[in-house]
Amino acid sequence: MARRLTPRGLERRRQLMRYATERFAAQGYHTTSVAEIVDGIGVGKGVFYWYFESKDALLTAILQEAQRDLRRAQQDAIEGVQDPVRRIELGIRASVRWYAANRAVDQVSSFARSEARFADVLRQGTEVAVSDTMRHLREAVAREAVRDGDLELQANAILGVTRHLARRFLREADRPIDAVADEAVAFCLGGLNGPLARVVGTPEADRGTVA
Repeated sequence: MARRLTPRGLERRRQLMRYATERFAAQGYHTTSVAEIVDGIGVGKGVFYWYFESKDALLTAILQEAQRDLRRAQQDAIEGVQDPVRRIELGIRASVRWYAANRAVDQVSSFARSEARFADVLRQGTEVAVSDTMRHLREAVAREAVRDGDLELQANAILGVTRHLARRFLREADRPIDAVADEAVAFCLGGLNGPLARVVGTPEADRGTVA
């Protein structure tokens, strides 16, 4: 059962999560102990276990809060915007900015993807993100603003491109945030060649020609 926390308790919980995120990102999850986390913020192990049953529970909470925080950033960016294509653009840009501002938690999320025990929480977060994106795509298709297609595939493509570009060129290459966001928007909304010009299986496509 989740504990009902006072404002002070909530702040202490956030403090543990913030410090643990930085340590996990800096030296790895497996090599960071609970003792190191509590020593780092000057509390005892009893305080840690009041808020979290285990180190795995702590990381699960970090992942869940990251998912919620990213979604809040996206929702704030699109609030009041009527055009669904514009909402998709603003959501992509908000996501890139979020990844830039949360590089440590994003690095921890990348680690969690390699651990089966965190698969459920990551899958749940992805499902929410895909559902949100599909809603905007569905409206855009209804307005004939974008081509019809497999909305689930398209939503996953938008999320995948945005996440990969942000991680590769912000976290690893330290490119300018706006430049990465511009490229993510251009690719997701326009592709390499604008609207789908050739159907797979035509002679041109079979020859591998590039327009």
